Amino acid sequence: MYFCFMRFEKHFFDFYLNSSIHVALSAFALSWLTLIEYQIPFDTHVLLFIFFATIAGYNFVKFFGLAKFHHRSLSSWLKIIQIFTFICLIIMGYFGAQLQNKTIFYLGFFALITFLYAIPFLPKKFYLNKQQNLRNVSGLKVYVIALVWAGVTLLIPLINNDRLLDSTVIWAFAQRFLFVLAIMLPFEIRDMQFDSIKLATIPQKIGIKNTKIMGVILACLFFGLEFFMPEKTQSKLLIQFGITVLVILSILFSRKNQGKYYSGFWVESIPILWLLLTLLFG
Repeated sequence: MYFCFMRFEKHFFDFYLNSSIHVALSAFALSWLTLIEYQIPFDTHVLLFIFFATIAGYNFVKFFGLAKFHHRSLSSWLKIIQIFTFICLIIMGYFGAQLQNKTIFYLGFFALITFLYAIPFLPKKFYLNKQQNLRNVSGLKVYVIALVWAGVTLLIPLINNDRLLDSTVIWAFAQRFLFVLAIMLPFEIRDMQFDSIKLATIPQKIGIKNTKIMGVILACLFFGLEFFMPEKTQSKLLIQFGITVLVILSILFSRKNQGKYYSGFWVESIPILWLLLTLLFG
């Protein structure tokens, strides 16, 4: 009985990760942090839209074979994940219909980038291999993902709540971009054994050691930009510093043959922890 429960628990946890629920919670957390930062009340429609859109978007990319499953056991879940994604797509549509028209307009830009990230759209001569999409443009993948994450989790909540996109938002956008870029590096290091050399990912181009140095610099810049923000309470700075240290440690301890859940769960949990600390002590 105990072993049956443990097996079910493991299958459920793997489904939680492989169906993109965990990564969607991270996007939800960063979006909520934006609302807290700008003292905007909890916006159910935009936050739940981002949550379900993240599930649909990530699984859409997976279904086109671009974020390949690295474990054979996952294939048996594919049909269930497809049905789950379809349900999330319907719920996403419901919450999307509640958003302002201008929000939907700007969302279209990020949706287009996600679509082009997955679907071939240009002649083969523009690419380094047979997959003609943004993910396979040499060296571009990580920056595209960081751009979309920064835009969706920072700009979209502000636009939907009629906030002026002033200079402080530009600094905040740069900060969010650097944060996402930094926490993606453990994934880049992990995927070295799966990615084609033609992708020219950061670790492939500069090596693992230099990638970690780059990650530390990105994390420090992320923290440094906090001093350009208008309101710098002591509790906020302490939380930001703690998150920065955690990001640095996650980068320094990452390796090519890392544990199954190191990046996909622990590193991806950093935004969720950031939100929890802010709600408790911010």
